[in-house]
Amino acid sequence: MPGLLRGMARTAVVAGTATAVSNRVSRRQAGRWAQQAPPPQQPQYYESAPPPPPPPVDDTSAQLEQLQRLGELKAQGVLTEQEFQEQKARILGR
Repeated sequence: MPGLLRGMARTAVVAGTATAVSNRVSRRQAGRWAQQAPPPQQPQYYESAPPPPPPPVDDTSAQLEQLQRLGELKAQGVLTEQEFQEQKARILGR
């Protein structure tokens, strides 16, 4: 029996030492990884997205409305012939 107890005691000492060494190595490696890891970043907040563009408008109908309004202003005497022609050319992109 004394040999058995001695063998068990030796196994417990070896196991305890191995556990202690393993824990020490794990802590040391964790410390090294913590030193190498970049610091945590603050969350980034972005401005809200711009509003979506308005739905496409038929350019022809918009131009027609502008030309009609321009013709009304000319008929009322608000615009001269030259001003009318300049604005008409701007609206039509000429």
